[in-house]
Amino acid sequence: MINSMTGYGEATGEIDSVTYAVEIKTVNNRYFKSRIKLPETALFLEEDIEKLLRKNLPRGMVSYSLRLKEVSANMLYDIDETALRAYMEKLSRVASLGTTKCQIDIGSLLAVPGVLLPSLPNVKKAEQIKKEVLSITQEAIEKVKQMRAAEGSALAADLANHREAIKQDLEQICARSSVVLAEYAKRLKKRVNGLLAEAKLKLDEETLAREVAVFADRSDISEETTRLDSHLEQFAESCQPSPQADTQAAGRRLEFISQEMLREANTIASKASDGKIIRCVVDIKCRIERIKEQVQNIE
Repeated sequence: MINSMTGYGEATGEIDSVTYAVEIKTVNNRYFKSRIKLPETALFLEEDIEKLLRKNLPRGMVSYSLRLKEVSANMLYDIDETALRAYMEKLSRVASLGTTKCQIDIGSLLAVPGVLLPSLPNVKKAEQIKKEVLSITQEAIEKVKQMRAAEGSALAADLANHREAIKQDLEQICARSSVVLAEYAKRLKKRVNGLLAEAKLKLDEETLAREVAVFADRSDISEETTRLDSHLEQFAESCQPSPQADTQAAGRRLEFISQEMLREANTIASKASDGKIIRCVVDIKCRIERIKEQVQNIE
């Protein structure tokens, strides 16, 4: 079954009374692209998280967010006391040179670059955090995949309806094309006979046959209808891939097939000279445009 690229999943876990919350959102994109937001204390996990996302969600725009809840301030940041002391000493010397009193606000000094630093875990703690975060990330990914599969089922049903409608229009075109030539021959013969009657001349049947043959060759759409029918079969197979098939490439394959379907429909429209066939082609092209919009969201 095909998968959509639209999905959402979340999961939480706890380490030493600190809650780690993961949220993943995915939307359609031509290739895999990730946007990962991490707290400063967990920036060392970015590469591992990106690899896990790419492995499980090979196509689409993936927005990943990790938040920490119920965490104390001393676990988030460290104060570089050496840097803070150096700033205070320099400010004290500057203040002693002036005639006005100057009070040093330590709280304001914390905003100076290099004073307040993210608290980085030691090796053992980092490995524990990595294991837990990747575990809850995988849990959230599974929820995303479930939603993408459900959305994919709905897309497959909609695409199947469009394909069936195109199939019916194509059958009408094939049935109509078999009688168009005979109708053209009758109209041409009637028109020529009417013109020749005034001049009291007789129609040359061989000349008429040549004109009909030229028209038949110019308006023959049998190859295009055969190819379009073949594309419809391939489209159906791609929407219901076998377990051995590469479902990750279904979206690109369906996109290519829909482009080829539109190409054949345009050729039929340019070659056909019958109003009923043209109306069917217009309906087919409208369906194909809807299909092209839908397959943009298939993984």
